[in-house]
Amino acid sequence: MNSLSTLLIVVGLFLLGGVYSFVKQKQSRGVITVLAIASALSLAAGVLRLDVWS
Repeated sequence: MNSLSTLLIVVGLFLLGGVYSFVKQKQSRGVITVLAIASALSLAAGVLRLDVWS
């Protein structure tokens, strides 16, 4: 497991926790949407860099 892929996965999970927290606080949908997209992209990049696909 590469350190960059680990970092991307951790950042993605952190942002996903922010999405959950902002939904509970009833923040604006724009902020939640941006956080959710950033989280999904970060998690996808981290998983794709794991080198288990080749």
